Amino acid sequence: MTGRYQQPNDDNVVWHMHPVQRADRERLHKHRSAVLWFTGLSGAGKSTLASALEQTLYSKGVSTYLLDGDNVRHGLCRDLGFSDDDRRENIRRVGEVARLMLDAGLIVLSALISPHCRERQMVRDMLPVGRFIEVFVDTPLTICQARDPKGLYNQVRRGKLHNFTGIDSIYQPPQQPEIHLNGTQLITELTTRLLELLNERIIINL
Repeated sequence: MTGRYQQPNDDNVVWHMHPVQRADRERLHKHRSAVLWFTGLSGAGKSTLASALEQTLYSKGVSTYLLDGDNVRHGLCRDLGFSDDDRRENIRRVGEVARLMLDAGLIVLSALISPHCRERQMVRDMLPVGRFIEVFVDTPLTICQARDPKGLYNQVRRGKLHNFTGIDSIYQPPQQPEIHLNGTQLITELTTRLLELLNERIIINL
């Protein structure tokens, strides 16, 4: 990484080990921590599904936090655009925040398009083995265009929006996600499948 995102080389910046560790926080929360990384086209249903899952987990006493792609661009990533470099930095920042929340013992749900395999792998490599769960919400482009919840595809058609993922900017589908979901199915069905996966991986015990 170069330019304004280059990390300073400072020997005085060190990682401090704290007496309270992730395992201690997990015992307090009564479940293990994990990062569920929802990826898919705009309109695939990532945020809707992540929100539904968070509501269900919260109702069962599970400690969670949802990092929505649009929300982080209002603050943490407000200085970034949509060039390849800015998209990469956006993913890196969200990944770093997710890592801290994982250490806090939370189940983190991150809903971003994150179109490139290498950026998703970058986040996976930040986290302990087994704690990154890639959730591919696979919804056909035609369905996403019909839904168009933000009116973005309409802007693309009118020539007012460029470099849009799935149209004139590439989306690389995950090759081996932890779970591959059909985004045309009911949200309740998809939420149930995710709960089953979390139970199978002994992240939660519900």
